[in-house]
Amino acid sequence: MASGTPIANPRVLIDPYEDWAESEPVPVIEGYGVDLLDAETRPWPRYGMDGAIIHLKARADFTTLFLYKIPGGGSSAPLKHLYEQLVYVLEGHGSTQIEQPDGTMRTFEWGPKSLFALPLNARYRLFNGSGDTPAVLACCNYLPLVYNLFMSEDLIFNCENGFPERLGPDGYFEGEGQEYTLDRGPTLWETNFVADMAGFELKPQDDRGPGSTSIQFLLGNGVMKAHCSAMPVGTYKKAHRHGPDFFIFNVTGSGYSLMWYPEDEEMVRIDWRHGVVFAPPDMMYHQHFNTSPEWARYLAMNLGNRRFPFTGERKKQAAALGVSVKDGGRQIEYEDQDPRIHKIYLDELAKHGAPCHMSKFMDEQMLLDKMAATAEA
Repeated sequence: MASGTPIANPRVLIDPYEDWAESEPVPVIEGYGVDLLDAETRPWPRYGMDGAIIHLKARADFTTLFLYKIPGGGSSAPLKHLYEQLVYVLEGHGSTQIEQPDGTMRTFEWGPKSLFALPLNARYRLFNGSGDTPAVLACCNYLPLVYNLFMSEDLIFNCENGFPERLGPDGYFEGEGQEYTLDRGPTLWETNFVADMAGFELKPQDDRGPGSTSIQFLLGNGVMKAHCSAMPVGTYKKAHRHGPDFFIFNVTGSGYSLMWYPEDEEMVRIDWRHGVVFAPPDMMYHQHFNTSPEWARYLAMNLGNRRFPFTGERKKQAAALGVSVKDGGRQIEYEDQDPRIHKIYLDELAKHGAPCHMSKFMDEQMLLDKMAATAEA
């Protein structure tokens, strides 16, 4: 028979990472989307920079987003941590110094729209190369996963174990890499550093929308992933859905994204431009639209890649990529989409004075007829 005195209001349903985030002296910013260039930051002694924690509504259990702001002529504290981190440079020029297991240093320089990986538990430091303007960095990592698993700040930030295999060849920090092609799906590029996401060559991937281009990055020989996709002028992607924890950044051009569940009458809309980040919630359909007079390009970061999917959901996602819901996939073809979607797009193009080129890729008249029938009903 059980014995002992019952405890009133025991501590249950604890999230150690969220407790840690709330205890840090920086803002915790929430929303479907956030303009990182307009977000509040405060001094973050742990990292030696100003910063903020970004908790998007679609954030799930494994990843989070940090915002760092390094003052002109400043630098971060010397850092290392038991989580991988992908860094996208929003503004500024600077350099990163990474210590190798033998004590020697690797240094590389970065600028606006650079992407790089901070390998697992490697000691590093970030430097702002400008004397008078701040450098602003968006950093995706899986601290929630390791914090909720180990519940030890000391282990995460002071572990002495090295992971030299995560550093990769010397050239990977200079922008060199290895390209891989798959039987289906996007081309892969393995590296640690991309100097300019706006200019990096993408490869055709018509199954996500005719004319679209894309590439996936394997970074730091780790489990984090980034991919970059682009849409031609006057076009938009096909709607699809997947699991949570995808952080999406605008790189070039401008436009918007719509997000909805099948039972929703209204759609969530996110307007994007440089500096905006958003995340589609778990298995919520979403669709991206270019309204600018140039190609629109976006960058997405998440946990789980083609080499190391990490979860069964990521394996399912890879198998369903570009496959119609009619064939068991997760993508809605243009002819099956809600007719309101095309009308919204035409109205937005009219506001921006941009042409629509969707008739090259789809039966636009059929959608116009559906729009008319919906309006009459």
